[in-house]
Amino acid sequence: MRIILLFIGLLCLVSPVSAQIDRLQTKIEQVVNSKKATVGVGIYDVGSQQTLTINGNKHMPMQSVYKFHVALAVLREVDKGRFRITQKMRVKKSDLVPGLHSPMGEAYPNGEVDLPLADIIRYMVADSDGSACDYLFRLLGGPKQVDAFIHQLGIQDVAIRHTEEMMQAKGNWDVQYTNWTTPKAMLDLLKLVYQRKVLSASSHDFLWKVMVGTTTGQDRLKKLLPAGTVVAHKTGTSGTNKEGLTGAVNDAGYIVLPNGKAIAISVFVMNSTESMETNEQIIADIAKLAYDHFAKSN
Repeated sequence: MRIILLFIGLLCLVSPVSAQIDRLQTKIEQVVNSKKATVGVGIYDVGSQQTLTINGNKHMPMQSVYKFHVALAVLREVDKGRFRITQKMRVKKSDLVPGLHSPMGEAYPNGEVDLPLADIIRYMVADSDGSACDYLFRLLGGPKQVDAFIHQLGIQDVAIRHTEEMMQAKGNWDVQYTNWTTPKAMLDLLKLVYQRKVLSASSHDFLWKVMVGTTTGQDRLKKLLPAGTVVAHKTGTSGTNKEGLTGAVNDAGYIVLPNGKAIAISVFVMNSTESMETNEQIIADIAKLAYDHFAKSN
């Protein structure tokens, strides 16, 4: 009898929490159900350790979200002593790929410049610089090396196959789908990083500051949050093809709650025929729902 009463008592403690996360999921589903897009969501609250996923096992094209993975791979090599974060790297004109979004290329259009590794990582992550990304891919030995590194962390449901130049090549619409993750795998990676199980303290803090300084996707995770909310994130965006299909509008990272703890969150909007404004609004609405829910419950 005592065991039965204890079990009932535990159910009473667990059920309200479960009901709360179910209500959050219902609210998120109400946001996405009417949209002409496939939406993948992963949310983990550090404080309560609650997890929510929608389409959690679906393969979603990452686009530039995978620059987060590249940054982790480079910084792990820094931690191993292969590179130094202050090390000057020669960026040649041939490293600046025509047609890629590249603030680095705009700042140094003729190349032939020595930049600290930290600056190249910052260009790649904060500014989503395609040439900086492909430079770092070459530094590491190619996409397969990054793919293998992420798998070694225990994150299996992810594939990194092609560079920015390959993805942006004309007529290569389908190649973006070869760089994919599942929302659950993205969430698992975000959790590992937040728990400081991937990088040294100095590399972790460097990457966090870079992600807080992200200049892209201001109308996504950050848009509806209270002014001053710290958001460390990485965006990803595809083009729109002639049929009006947008392959990917994404944002993934961390939102810091008023109590100082964070939620890890990723929202992937895939194969959408909605406008860019609507795609970004989906992400903003989901972030606001998650923030309000966990700010209140923590």
